[in-house]
Amino acid sequence: MTALARPTNGRMIGGVCAALARRFGTSASTMRVVFVVSCLLPGPQFLLYLALWILLPRERSARGNPAW
Repeated sequence: MTALARPTNGRMIGGVCAALARRFGTSASTMRVVFVVSCLLPGPQFLLYLALWILLPRERSARGNPAW
């Protein structure tokens, strides 16, 4: 398993689903569908997404530049 960091490529909004997909070895599309379906259920899914967006570090770029 890889470290949990928001990727700079392949992300749509914040990169949380792409990071989770990379961590668990699934596709980002599958993780996005799981997230959207889970939002139909009661619970704090959207708040958890926002928290992960804030707390997860960005992945460092290959060029050595800081990930802005």
